[in-house]
Amino acid sequence: MKVLTPEQEQAHYNASVKGGTIGGLIGTAVGIAAVAGASRRYPSFRALTLPFRAFLVTSSGTFIAVIAADRASARYDIENTPEKKAQVQREKEREALLESNKTAFERAKEWATENRYPLLFGFWIASMAGSWTMVNRNPYLSGSQKLVQARMYAQGGTLAALLTSFAFEGSDAAKGKGRWETIKVLDPNDPTHQHMIEKKIHHERYAGEDRWREMVEAEEERLRERNAHIEAKREHPEDKNKQEAAQKEKKEEKDKSGAKA
Repeated sequence: MKVLTPEQEQAHYNASVKGGTIGGLIGTAVGIAAVAGASRRYPSFRALTLPFRAFLVTSSGTFIAVIAADRASARYDIENTPEKKAQVQREKEREALLESNKTAFERAKEWATENRYPLLFGFWIASMAGSWTMVNRNPYLSGSQKLVQARMYAQGGTLAALLTSFAFEGSDAAKGKGRWETIKVLDPNDPTHQHMIEKKIHHERYAGEDRWREMVEAEEERLRERNAHIEAKREHPEDKNKQEAAQKEKKEEKDKSGAKA
């Protein structure tokens, strides 16, 4: 595990903010274009309040910003960590070899798993359009009522799809398949290095997905080292007094030599 310096953390943060800002601007532009087009095309959509239409625009911008920031963070981590860069290259070569032996259905399933969140967002857009087309045929509802009903249908369908994906992921974790795998490793607490223990590891959908786990572990390690240093000072105060006395003696000698000169 690599412990980052404050400068590296700041550079990583700046890269994430830059990627999120660019993604947010693109998402907001797409949201503005979509809302403007819908307002011109549908009178009922034009009847919606300005704050609600602004919410639709900002929602698209926020969603794209989160995805772009996450991708930028992972990309920066790989580009500035030679070990991970080499690991990614090895994984690509291994995946290329495995892909040649997979069926089209297996490749489609893995692609859907890796792009789960973009697909869910696309499913929400498609279900929103489909439910709007369905409720728009009712002449007894106002534009805002139609939009509320269409949104409820779309959210219900998206929630069902999200729960289904979570169910598949939970099943893989329980069986030790998919992105979760149970392996045997040497017990780090065994001085003889002969005892094996089971450890559950997580395969990233894309390189850098588990970056936040490493950052949390690095920060916890830093806090443990600092606390251990503080405890050592408390248990051995005489060492601190000796250091202070030595520093004081050096300072007095320096002052005497300066006075003689």
